[in-house]
Amino acid sequence: MNRKPLFHVKKRTLLAIAGSVWIIAGFNVARLGILSYQILWPASALWFVLSLVIFGLFGAMFLRMSRKHVKRIEAFEQSTRPFWNFFDLKSYLIMAFMMGGGIWFRSSGLAPVWFIAFFYTGLGLALAVAGVCFWVNFFAFDRNN
Repeated sequence: MNRKPLFHVKKRTLLAIAGSVWIIAGFNVARLGILSYQILWPASALWFVLSLVIFGLFGAMFLRMSRKHVKRIEAFEQSTRPFWNFFDLKSYLIMAFMMGGGIWFRSSGLAPVWFIAFFYTGLGLALAVAGVCFWVNFFAFDRNN
C-alpha cells in the first residue's frame, strides 16, 4: 500500500493555500485601513493618492515574491509537499516581522489614524492582489502535478 505522507498536498494545492493566505491577510489589513478612513471621513484626496502609491510600491514587491514562490513550488521534484511549504523560511520570517511590527505599531499609539488609513489600505490591497496572482497560477497549473 503506497500512502501519501501525512499533511502532504499536491504542488498545485500549495498555490491555492498561498493565494488564500495572501488574500485573507490582505483583506484583514485593508479592512483596518478602511475602518480608519471611516474615522477620518471626509478624507482628504491626498490620503487616497498615498494609498495608491503604497499599493504600487508594495504591489510590485509582492508580485515579485509571488512569482518567486510559484517558481519555487513548480520546481519541487516531489509531486506532493507538506502544506506549509507554500512559503520558505525567509518568507515566514518576513511575515512574522511584518505582522508583529504592524500589531506593535498600531497598539503603541505611534501610528496616527491618517497613516493607518492610507498605509494599511494600500498594503492590504497589494497583498490581496498578490494572492489573486497565486490563484491565477493555480488555475493555469497542470492538474497532473
